[in-house]
Amino acid sequence: MELEIRKLVRDYGTKRVLDLESVTIEKGTRTAIIGPNGAGKSTLLNIVSRIDVATEGEVVYESEDPRLVTQVFQQPYMLRTSVERNIQYPLRLRNWPEEGMKKRSNELMEDLGLLDLRHQKAWKLSGGETQKVALARALSFQPSLLLLDEPTANIDPATTAEIEEMLLKINREEGTTILFVTHNLAQARRVCNRLLFLDKGKLVESGDCQEILQNPKEEKTRRFIAGELLI
Repeated sequence: MELEIRKLVRDYGTKRVLDLESVTIEKGTRTAIIGPNGAGKSTLLNIVSRIDVATEGEVVYESEDPRLVTQVFQQPYMLRTSVERNIQYPLRLRNWPEEGMKKRSNELMEDLGLLDLRHQKAWKLSGGETQKVALARALSFQPSLLLLDEPTANIDPATTAEIEEMLLKINREEGTTILFVTHNLAQARRVCNRLLFLDKGKLVESGDCQEILQNPKEEKTRRFIAGELLI
């Protein structure tokens, strides 16, 4: 799914947290959104997912079907049922046949190392296991656009690697467009091929992920990548 952000503004009272002139997320890309705290990263993601509403401007989607967009949060909510049924839940809502539902959930559980946990109570899993279930559930109905907000911020390196591998696989095999908020620049380098750098709600720099991380054009981008505090 391709989407275009046009003159997007989000105000909370008198505070402007987002002010973007024009941004295009091309179909099939893996785009990292980086920037300091308060840059507007999560606000942008929430507007794209339609959890939040812009004060001005618009996000234009290649397809207006909201069922093709899904989001994974840093602290996802688990339904009080098994791992397997959590993953199958979006498919049940869409009236998938039982055989197709089991096949899809089995594939995702195998890819993410969840088969042995399929009958476990999902709300009692570890943080890393919960995040993998949340990702599998989000991917179950083969979305065109996957949004992620710091999904590996508080989990171990092995689980982080599994999630990153799954993101690359789903992008490669199903063409899923990925928009990914992260504070981890090494993760952006590993997973993404496009990058947006935001600061104080504005787009500072965008383009090829590797190129920007290695040789940023903007001074503010260079300072952020170098680890300086932007005030």
